[in-house]
Amino acid sequence: MRFVLNRITEHPDTDVTFAAECLHCGWKAIPADAPAAVDLKCMSHTGRSGHAGFRRVRTSFAMVVRAE
Repeated sequence: MRFVLNRITEHPDTDVTFAAECLHCGWKAIPADAPAAVDLKCMSHTGRSGHAGFRRVRTSFAMVVRAE
């Protein structure tokens, strides 16, 4: 047996996206490249609806590579 050290990293050729969903009514923010844009949409939704709970999601692609 032999052991090889690995690490996980974001794939360099992909974008990271951010999204959010209201926990009360199912409203969803359109995914964006910047977290601040999604946060503003959530705050706007709270102002209109009074709903204050959201599930935030950060999506990226990852790959395992050998650690050097």
